[in-house]
Amino acid sequence: MSKLVEMTGIEKYFPGVHALKTVQFDIEPGEVHALMGENGAGKSTLMKILSGIYQRDGGDLVIGGQSVNPATPGEAQDLGIGIIHQELSLMNDLSAAQNIFIGREPRKRFGRLDDAALNAQAAQIFASMNLDLDPRVPVGTLTIAKQQMVEIAKALSFRSRVLIMDEPTAALNDAEIAELFTIIRRLKSEGVGIVYISHKMDELKQIADRVTVMRDGEYVGTVGAEDTPISQIIAMMVGRDVSEEPLEVPDLGAAEVSLRVTGLRRGKEIRDVSFSVQRGEILGFAGLMGAGRTEVARAIFGADRLERGEVEVHGRKVSIRAPSDAVRAGIGYLSEDRKHFGLATGMSVRDNIALSSLDLFISGRGVLNEAKMAETAQAYIRQLGIRTPSDTQEVRLLSGGNQQKVVIAKWLLRDCDILIFDEPTRGIDIGAKSEIYKLLEELAAAGKTIIVISSELPEIMRLSHRIAVMCEGRLTGILPGGKDTTQEDIMRLATQRAPAMRVSETLQ
Repeated sequence: MSKLVEMTGIEKYFPGVHALKTVQFDIEPGEVHALMGENGAGKSTLMKILSGIYQRDGGDLVIGGQSVNPATPGEAQDLGIGIIHQELSLMNDLSAAQNIFIGREPRKRFGRLDDAALNAQAAQIFASMNLDLDPRVPVGTLTIAKQQMVEIAKALSFRSRVLIMDEPTAALNDAEIAELFTIIRRLKSEGVGIVYISHKMDELKQIADRVTVMRDGEYVGTVGAEDTPISQIIAMMVGRDVSEEPLEVPDLGAAEVSLRVTGLRRGKEIRDVSFSVQRGEILGFAGLMGAGRTEVARAIFGADRLERGEVEVHGRKVSIRAPSDAVRAGIGYLSEDRKHFGLATGMSVRDNIALSSLDLFISGRGVLNEAKMAETAQAYIRQLGIRTPSDTQEVRLLSGGNQQKVVIAKWLLRDCDILIFDEPTRGIDIGAKSEIYKLLEELAAAGKTIIVISSELPEIMRLSHRIAVMCEGRLTGILPGGKDTTQEDIMRLATQRAPAMRVSETLQ
């Protein structure tokens, strides 16, 4: 069977950087070929060469049996290459059909738009995908999953034989992921080749046929997805073994209860939630999308107003009506959307670390002590292993893992005893995940109280001393961490629409 794409010896240089070094990659008709690697491994650069965004500086690119060098994305589309970026590029006020055929709309006489033909052509593509979607619906009213389907339909409208999917499930829940995988399998059966880029290791076994791994701009190897252990793929990516085993659950004994919440209520989002966390403990929060995990965290931090409920910090009842109250009580919250709510991405590493503690750097005359800020930032850069050229580097230029470390530094500087991490590794590669896990474990060992909210069950099981499970705004159970709890145990509670537990049960 002839290959749809074959890339050999690909080289790419940027000023001062050898980005790709004799990289190889190929894809066959009707296969899902996963492209794996840490952030900065060169995956996106390689795919931008394939999709015509960049031009290679060496090597050979063969598409459909011909050696080519697409100079623009349009040329790549004409060659049958479609790319679906992680950041969707749809226009919310236009319909699904208008988004698919933007700039290529069917016309009537005298150049008038033919809306009937436009909608019919879009409906035909949706039918080929077995997708029940009205082509006239405004894209802005669709779920992220449905918007992703519109992006796929747009790529197929160019009669793409190869589809590049960059982190397609990053913002999808389990049901939406299953829907996407159904579409992918249907495209496979029609001979379309899928290049699948993802940091979610558990998806490989479900959807990929082969896996190619890159590291530091170089080709590491290609293996079969079905018969290769995840641990081997991770080792290929990071160049070292990364433990996926649950941490050893410490015996906290009579350690102080740092945080106790009782009877939290906010409409249907939070229904009489009660729990406690000890000093040095990592309490994981699991549950399906919309279970109320983030809502509980935001309520504790004062970002959302509660209808009722009590919060105690170190045995003392506190009134938290705004985030500033929570910070004064020693609570820090790392939002799941760090770029919008955790960082000022246009500012430097130094400024971001100091943002929540500016009072520490202002003299009696109201002058900001830049030298002290720099010294403090550099200390946290060393302590947390933040990879940055300097403390003056703009945060937007750092990798996701290093951005997360900057947020952590900000709250550590504020000397918060209780840290709430909401999706701490979203969009972070496997190597950086391992570093974040190690950092959380070290913080807990140093006496910090940690709450971790995650949609990834392996992550929750890997990190947590105990696991609190929510369903439809209720806390349905608290499970032990470590090897005594299975994913099935968690999912049983995550789908349990039972009455809220008594407070005494949740505090065990």
